[in-house]
Amino acid sequence: MPPLLAAAFAEDLPDLTGNAVFAAGDRTSAVLVAKKAGVVCGMPAFAAAFAFLDPGCTVELVHVDGEKAAAGETAAKVSGPSRAILAAERTALNFVTRLSGIATLTRRFVDAVEGTRCRVLDTRKTTPGWRALEKHAVRCGGGTNHRMGLFDAAMLKDTHLAAAGSLSVAVAKVRDRWGESVPLVVECTALPMVEEALACHVTHIMLDNMDLELIGKAVALVGGRARLEASGGVTLETARTLAETGVDFISVGALTHSAPALDLSLEVRP
Repeated sequence: MPPLLAAAFAEDLPDLTGNAVFAAGDRTSAVLVAKKAGVVCGMPAFAAAFAFLDPGCTVELVHVDGEKAAAGETAAKVSGPSRAILAAERTALNFVTRLSGIATLTRRFVDAVEGTRCRVLDTRKTTPGWRALEKHAVRCGGGTNHRMGLFDAAMLKDTHLAAAGSLSVAVAKVRDRWGESVPLVVECTALPMVEEALACHVTHIMLDNMDLELIGKAVALVGGRARLEASGGVTLETARTLAETGVDFISVGALTHSAPALDLSLEVRP
């Protein structure tokens, strides 16, 4: 967190306005208000932003990460030196609105598939430098993290399969290099590929951009022998229908690359 905060403030400071308007001893109190209902996330980062500029700032968290805040509700209270609070305001809000937006959108997807056994996965389509934070936000919304990076699982995509010559050869290369110690996911775009993956004893198959009919056939073909993940263009409107096909996961890139920020604002109090 300190490196992210340092980078954020390095591109924003010094604050010409605050340093002119406020004297060094001036103090300010403010509240973080949810303008729209949502799942709050990024509260530690919000608090850390103020303390980073001035240890004299105090932040009382009314809500913690993962809790729902109603519209109009206070999520945090801030007090301290005026210069620090006004200089840190935008950076603090950037963290909490972005991460709360991800958590809120994730919760909507999780609610959409409620009652099925399907779980909502994120992807690696994250903001550079923010991956740990954004994947934390997904968890706060009730979602499940996919790979944190290229380092914790092998995923064979179309480019890998083309380079290797076939799915079977690519799977063999991964297992020759890493054995069974590394989780393996194979991307399939057609039923013959699913059959080939099953023949290679692959236990996690990603069904990439398949229509509902093909996904249903894939679920029947696999018959529980592998975990199935539906991926590609999943929306809130299609999430439940996909989940009801019997897949184990739906992966949603939009959770982190297209989540709208939750509307939260810092309001100064007398």
